[in-house]
Amino acid sequence: MRTPSPTVLVVGAAGRVAGLVVPELVGRNARIRALVRDAASAEKARKAGASEIAIGDLRNHQSLEQAVKGIDGVFHIGPAFAADEAAMGVAMVEAAARAGVRKFVFSSVIQPTNTRLENHASKVPVEAALYSTNMEYTILHPANFMQNIAAAWPSVVEHGVFAEPFPKTAKLARVDYRDIAEVAAIALTESRLSYATLELCADGMHSREEVVAMMSEALGRPVSAGEPTFQDWAAKARLPYTDRQLQMLAKVHSHYAKYGLGGNSLTLRAVLGREPRSLRSFIRELALQTYMPPDRPHNNAYAYFLIRRLRCKHHRTKPSS
Repeated sequence: MRTPSPTVLVVGAAGRVAGLVVPELVGRNARIRALVRDAASAEKARKAGASEIAIGDLRNHQSLEQAVKGIDGVFHIGPAFAADEAAMGVAMVEAAARAGVRKFVFSSVIQPTNTRLENHASKVPVEAALYSTNMEYTILHPANFMQNIAAAWPSVVEHGVFAEPFPKTAKLARVDYRDIAEVAAIALTESRLSYATLELCADGMHSREEVVAMMSEALGRPVSAGEPTFQDWAAKARLPYTDRQLQMLAKVHSHYAKYGLGGNSLTLRAVLGREPRSLRSFIRELALQTYMPPDRPHNNAYAYFLIRRLRCKHHRTKPSS
């Protein structure tokens, strides 16, 4: 049963992935209150579809109390690799529970009980806090985000290399966060996902060798799989992390090197009632965005014509001198 026009607080509504939840909720007639840290983020959240803004900080409990007033549901995702992520998440849960919030969706991580990885283990106290409330919780366990590939895409196009700091043969489960956003919106506007804990992955586990094969097909030219050291990769990525956060991320990649990342698409397929977005289709979409002029409508026939033309130009041999 769908909840009529709920008001939902979206934590990090101006962010790279949480921002994807906003239009999904708007499409289900939800009213969005964005929890952001400053005016610049507020403007970005409004453009995404937020109608209310709460300026606050997950470390400031008083700002959380103000943010949850009059709210029907909360979408929460913690800041990546923050040392106090668990404390911030628990504070958000407790503030929502005290305010009488009815629904709470927590974007956790796949395999949160893998306590060898600090960023995974930090999700467990937040989940435990939810179990000790009267809110209708839904806990999402997404695999590695395909959006991480999108962040590296400009470099792939420029240099013809897709590099990650673990072996190119390691197989990872991935997921398009747009599908996670859809699941979150369903959970916040309907009742069928209440009290569910959901492992969410696209179909298949792919090595970087397989990923670059998809990239080569989509771009019409070779893309190779790079295997940089973590230090070299992090330096080129220019991640906005402290040394401690980088150490946490390095442990994740070390885990991938030894064990990969397992995942199953059954749950996501069942929740969506369709096939999840595939990695191949995600990469093709990146290629289309690369070749499609910004002033052209996204017409598939035109896009594929343009790509084929560019492929021909790339493979055409130069006349001999």
